Amino acid sequence: MTNVVIAGYARSPFALAKKGGLTRVRPDEMAAEVVRALIARTGVKAEDIEDIIVGCAFPEAEQGLNVARLIALLADLPITVAGATVNRFCGSSMYAIHMAAGAIQMNAGEAFIAVGVESMTRVPMGGYNPMPSPALHAKNPAAYMGMGDTAENVAQRWQITRDAQEEFALASHVKASAAQKAGKLTDEIVPITLNKANVSQDECIRHDASREGLAGLKPAFDANGTVTAGTSSPLTDGASAVLVCSEDYAMKHGLPVTARIKSIAVAGCAPDIMGIGPVAASRKALARAGLTSRDINVVELNEAFASQALACIRDLELDPATVNLDGGAIALGHPLGATGARITGKAASVLKREGGKYALATQCIGGGQGIATVLEAV
Repeated sequence: MTNVVIAGYARSPFALAKKGGLTRVRPDEMAAEVVRALIARTGVKAEDIEDIIVGCAFPEAEQGLNVARLIALLADLPITVAGATVNRFCGSSMYAIHMAAGAIQMNAGEAFIAVGVESMTRVPMGGYNPMPSPALHAKNPAAYMGMGDTAENVAQRWQITRDAQEEFALASHVKASAAQKAGKLTDEIVPITLNKANVSQDECIRHDASREGLAGLKPAFDANGTVTAGTSSPLTDGASAVLVCSEDYAMKHGLPVTARIKSIAVAGCAPDIMGIGPVAASRKALARAGLTSRDINVVELNEAFASQALACIRDLELDPATVNLDGGAIALGHPLGATGARITGKAASVLKREGGKYALATQCIGGGQGIATVLEAV
């Protein structure tokens, strides 16, 4: 079987939607800047790229049509490079990586770019014209449940206290703040200077976060609940990209390989507790790799909400000391479609930086799904 590797990772800074530095930037143009930088940084031959696969949770308006093809054209790639857009909500760009890996193993190309993009400024949650099926809503209303409500459900069923959620959220900001100050995020970020924007670092991190500040916030989704804005990932604008190629191609062309893709998986779960999706998906991926959670040295677990992250860590028996070493989505931000490529590329980079053997990247997905990728050091 053909080995598939991660041979490059880059992303835009992540900025708060509607108030951050990327609000005036079109998502298609932002993603094109990241793709252009990834190609320049890795040295991959643009004419060798088979396809650009772009994940986007709400592919409408400026991130609509077949935005993947448009990004390829905006990035001035050879006309021969194809483009496809995929939607698995928050797992979209991780699934783009999975699609690229499958194509490579089918001998359908040697080099792919998996991209994720979301402007939560330009396109609202749910899109501009959501039209739920009355029949499905009558039969299974949880299919359309708000994500905050699912986080409350997880907190209640897994008995995750507000205090524990706030401790987790604070740790995310502390780790992200330290990583930013130490320059650990610099190499992955592509400064965005489009349409009078000038953003060179993440803007969602709260360097002054405190337990007192978090404790003073009101519940965000249920007046009697425990989930607050401080224990939830913020609405975010951003883009990310990963170079996925065969190991033989990477070695032949001297590309900066960070990790090998060992196994992948997706799984479904009840929509009203969608945050627990990483558990089933990760168990599948670990079993396919012949591993257990005890073998994992680095974990990138998307922090959609502190409640679901804590529940997943508990059920997967992950070592908290291995999880999100440079902070997670609560601090860095969660531009829906862009997150999967970010955490997969980040897991590969951190695995190499820390000298580990195996990494796990996993996330929950709205509607009741999980997705996971196991990586192996090269």
